[in-house]
Amino acid sequence: MLPWPFKIIVYPMAEYMVLVWIGAIAIGFWLFLYVLPLNLWITALFSGVHVNLLNLVFMRVRKVPPGLIVKSLILATKAGIKGITASQLETHYLAKGNLTNVIKALVVADKANLKLDYQQATAIDLAGRDVLRAVQLSVSPYMIIVPSITGISIEGIQLITEARVTVRANIQQLVGGAGEETIKARVGQGIISTIGQSGYMQVLENPDRISKSVLDNGLDAGTAFTILSIDIADINIGRNIGAILQMDQANADLNVAKAKAEERRAMAVATEQEMIARVQEAKANVIIEEAKIPMALAGAFRSGRLMGNRK
Repeated sequence: MLPWPFKIIVYPMAEYMVLVWIGAIAIGFWLFLYVLPLNLWITALFSGVHVNLLNLVFMRVRKVPPGLIVKSLILATKAGIKGITASQLETHYLAKGNLTNVIKALVVADKANLKLDYQQATAIDLAGRDVLRAVQLSVSPYMIIVPSITGISIEGIQLITEARVTVRANIQQLVGGAGEETIKARVGQGIISTIGQSGYMQVLENPDRISKSVLDNGLDAGTAFTILSIDIADINIGRNIGAILQMDQANADLNVAKAKAEERRAMAVATEQEMIARVQEAKANVIIEEAKIPMALAGAFRSGRLMGNRK
């Protein structure tokens, strides 16, 4: 029998080993449940979803969260959506798709009586669009705010307009259809064209003319939206571009006239200077000829011609 100091040491060691074994068993049980997700399998079973337990284990190996797959299947089953399998959900997850958004979009579309199947929803999601938001926009219209658009009327008056476009998402055109920026660009182009063909007073008195003209052009063709209405929120008068252009033209004509007048003045000055130079040249010739007179007289005296003439 051990003395009492050794008893004090042995008993704590035994308790420590018991705690170690309990911890090891708990960790092992947790690892067992992690590898073999019995809780998910039982939850799916009681929810009316039939999932193979080994398939859940293999999902762990393929780095697919089985909890997400099971919850998505349960949500689809409870919503009455049929034909969706765990393999399809796993494939979409591995393709970097947003599985939760797809299932929620299918549920919303089913409740709203919209035609949307699983293949179409996954295609929209993998195309980079928010399929859930698209379905919600198909149920509730969405307003697109078009930035300020500046147009020039027939009279040359600048009109600055702000438009609001009410649209509904077109699920059938979400894959390959143009987005919101295209709607803005087409509406802006239509507003500029309509203002350019109208007088500014007509536009100010009847803004609906712009809305009707733009709406009749079928601007939503090839886009992911259906345009319900186009409303002109505000119209402001800007500068008189026609008057500014006329003033600029008048200034340009004035500058041309000034340039021509300056050219004529310069030519006149040049002609005057040329005449002065000719006068000076003529005076120089006269002086040269006058200088020759004394020489001629001296020659005449020497030769006696001048004296003979006097006799």
